[in-house]
Amino acid sequence: MNTCHYDKRMDFFYNQSNSQTEDDWTGTKLILLFCFGACCCLFIFISNMLVIAAVVRNKRFHYPFYYLLANLAAADLFSGIAYVYLMFHTGPVSKTLTVHKWFLRQGLLDTSMSASLANLLVIAVERHISIVRMRIHSNLTKRRVTCLILLIWGVAIFMGAVPTLGWNCICDITTCSSLAPIYSRSYLTFWTVSNLAVFLIMVVAYLRIYTYVQYKTNVLSPHTTGSISRRRTPVKLMKTVMTVLGKTGPRLQLLI
Repeated sequence: MNTCHYDKRMDFFYNQSNSQTEDDWTGTKLILLFCFGACCCLFIFISNMLVIAAVVRNKRFHYPFYYLLANLAAADLFSGIAYVYLMFHTGPVSKTLTVHKWFLRQGLLDTSMSASLANLLVIAVERHISIVRMRIHSNLTKRRVTCLILLIWGVAIFMGAVPTLGWNCICDITTCSSLAPIYSRSYLTFWTVSNLAVFLIMVVAYLRIYTYVQYKTNVLSPHTTGSISRRRTPVKLMKTVMTVLGKTGPRLQLLI
């Protein structure tokens, strides 16, 4: 019968899985680490607060696409909070953490990343629907957007809490991963595959957007007598996509 080790500190699991931690984060190195992390987190807080404030205060941005962008900024803001918590609970401190504090540290990171990824997927689908229908903004109502945002955070919180709910290796340390000493290898495989699947769906959506916009631009450009606003619609739609991709890049690098 397997024995559960909820009463152990993290040094027990690090030793069992042969995981390595930075034990020499002291003095100048530690100060530089905290200064760099503090600057990054401060930039994350300010930039995303500005995005949220702009969407809330400017009536021109009161459309589903911009609500989703604001929610993406909120997810990034939450990731900043997760990184602040990580800064104070990493390096040599990692081995002194209890199981519950380690779960909290990783759960905050997993929740923020899941929220960002789910939000990016919803934005990709929304942009694809809008472009196929040749509209700058989709027909999503505020109620549906609110439900989507709640669904995004519900999925994110669930994904962050899955290891805490039981999908871990605390009761069977032979299945522990060397990357995350109390996460089971099966869970990390599930996490990686699900993230890659969502990423591939987004790639397909944006490739379809690109090819469709290019096709419509080529079709409409010879018709110089047509509506100028209509001929510019594909370009406007592509600009909104580039706005999303400009914010997506750094997040995808973290997720991959």
